[in-house]
Amino acid sequence: MERPLSLQEPMDMPDRFFPIKVHHCVANEYGRTLFTHHWHNHIEFLYFTKGSALIEINSVPFEVGEGDLVVVNAKDLHYGVSQCDDLVYYAMIVDIKLLHSHSVDAIETKFITPISQNQIIFESKITGDEQIITCISSLIGEMNRRELGYELSIKSYLYRILTILLRSYGTSKMTTEDDLLRLKNLERFTPVFQYIEEHYHEDLTVELLSGLAGLSRFHFSRLFKELTGRTVTDYINTLRINKSEYLLRNSRLNISEIALSTGFKDIYYFSRSFKKYKHVSPSEMRKNFHE
Repeated sequence: MERPLSLQEPMDMPDRFFPIKVHHCVANEYGRTLFTHHWHNHIEFLYFTKGSALIEINSVPFEVGEGDLVVVNAKDLHYGVSQCDDLVYYAMIVDIKLLHSHSVDAIETKFITPISQNQIIFESKITGDEQIITCISSLIGEMNRRELGYELSIKSYLYRILTILLRSYGTSKMTTEDDLLRLKNLERFTPVFQYIEEHYHEDLTVELLSGLAGLSRFHFSRLFKELTGRTVTDYINTLRINKSEYLLRNSRLNISEIALSTGFKDIYYFSRSFKKYKHVSPSEMRKNFHE
């Protein structure tokens, strides 16, 4: 169905380096609107611990109650209203980028990228699944306590949740042949990814990289986007910015030297790119880290 841009919700994360947030929500009035019609590019989980509600996903209504989990896939148009005077639920919103691999592997190609591209979607309402509810509850607990290593624990729970969803509640728009073709293309592109990792500080053109894969520029760019969910330029810039962030935190090189050593010949372009990807300037990143 068509999703009006006016109903897209911009999704700011409290921690841009760990893009997940959990809201504890309470409604004390029957018929109260929990959220108006909207959609976003992130996956969302609504876990109900008390009361009842009506959640509408892409115009399909679902009656939910205590112990139910609602999965809002990316770009799902959703709306909610309370059906009791004492409703309690958790809203957990996850940017799937949190689970991206730094290098393209089988997990990235078979699962994470297809999920982010809505080629794999999940059922909207899940009832009576103790496994997934245990994971959701444990994740919320980790988020609330924020003990040492909570980020590791949360990512492990997210992978477990996705595994359960894939096995029991997933619908793939891809056939087995599609899956095998993606893996075959991944194997073909492996030398390209290795070359980018080793030569990210050099000039990397689509012509050069497509030659490594033995493909035309157009065919290469299309397959690259299918495999990674990113354009060639975005993929390379992401790698360069991550390398430069490491140097900002762990070296004494000045910002100009870091820009040059990570493949940016223009300091101003480097600063703009860094702020685009990290939402903070290189100088602010270094200052915040040392403080």
